[in-house]
Amino acid sequence: MEYRQLGGSGLQVPVLSFGTATFGGGNEFFKAWGNTQVEEAARIVNICMDAGVILFDTADVYSRGMAEEILGQVLAGGLRNKVLISTKATFRMSDDPNDVGSSRFHLVKSCEDSLRRLKTDHIDIYHMHGFDGNTPVEETLKALDNLINSGKVRYIACSNFSGWHLMKSLSVSERYGWSKYIAHQAYYSLLDREFEWELMPLGLDQKIGTIVWSPLSSGRLSGKFRRGAPMPKDNRMTQGGAHGPATDEPLLYKIVDALDEIAAETGKSVPQIALNWLLQRPTISNIVVGARNEEQLKQNLGAIGWNLTIEQVKKLDAASDKPLVYPYWHQRQDTKLNPPPRFY
Repeated sequence: MEYRQLGGSGLQVPVLSFGTATFGGGNEFFKAWGNTQVEEAARIVNICMDAGVILFDTADVYSRGMAEEILGQVLAGGLRNKVLISTKATFRMSDDPNDVGSSRFHLVKSCEDSLRRLKTDHIDIYHMHGFDGNTPVEETLKALDNLINSGKVRYIACSNFSGWHLMKSLSVSERYGWSKYIAHQAYYSLLDREFEWELMPLGLDQKIGTIVWSPLSSGRLSGKFRRGAPMPKDNRMTQGGAHGPATDEPLLYKIVDALDEIAAETGKSVPQIALNWLLQRPTISNIVVGARNEEQLKQNLGAIGWNLTIEQVKKLDAASDKPLVYPYWHQRQDTKLNPPPRFY
C-alpha cells in the first residue's frame, strides 16, 4: 500500500480508504448504496486491513448514525488503535431546529454522538460535510479548534466547499492561530472534472490534500454503462442513490470508449483504470472506495500497485475534456497569467 502525506499536515494516509456509506441501509437513499450489516462489515474491514487500507470514512448522516454504529462494533474488538477513522457532521440528523449545521451547539453534540456510536475516544479526521452559510465561520472554526485541544479530534477537514468557502476558512484560522482544514473531501472523477477548475489550484497553493468521493461517478464509470445497451438495473442511479447532475451520455460513452481501449492494453478493468487515473492527479492524497460486497472491494483494490503511462493519461484527459464555464474559460485565454495545474 502506498501512503501519502495529507495536505500540509504530518499525517500519512493510504491512497485508498474504505467508505462506509454502504453500512446500514437505513433509508431508501442509502439502501441504493448497500445494506451491509455487522458480520459482513467485519469481513470487509479485515480485507481492507490485510491490504493496508487502514483509513475508514464514515459520517453521522449515513443511515442516521447506523454506519458509524456498525463500524464502531467491528473495530471495538481491539482494532481501533490500528486504523484511522474519518467522520463528518453538518447535515441534518433530526427535526430539531438545532440538529443541523456547523454551529458550536451542533458540532459539540455531533462529535460526542459520533464518538459514542464509534466506541472511541477520538476522531482522527473530522470533516464539515458541507458549508453552513448561516453560522459565522469564526464560530465553526473556534469550536473545531476546541475539539482538537480537548483531544477528541486530531485533524479537521471540509467537504463540498466552494473555493471561497475554503479560502475564507483558512484565512480565519490563520488570523486567530486556530487549527485549519488540512484536506478537502471532494466530488471528482473522469466524468466530473470541475474540481480542477478552482479547487485543485487552491489545494496546490494552500497545501490542502484532496480526498476523493464518488471516484466512479455513482457507478457511471463501473463499466456497466454502454452505448446502445439498456441501463443496468442493479446500480445506484436506477435505485435512487446517485449524486451529481444528469448524465452527459455522449461524454460518458466517449470516456468509456477510451477506458475500453486502455483496458485492452493493460489487462485492467474499467473501474481500476478510472481510479488509477485519479491517483496521478495533483493534490490527490486519498480515494474513498466503496463496495456492496467483498468481490467489488477486491476489484477496487486492484487499482493500485501500477500506473497508467503518460500517453494513456493524456488519452483519458482528451476523452473527458469538457467546456469551461466563466470565469475559467476567460482565464484560460492566457495560461501564462493563470497557469492550470500541471498534470504531466
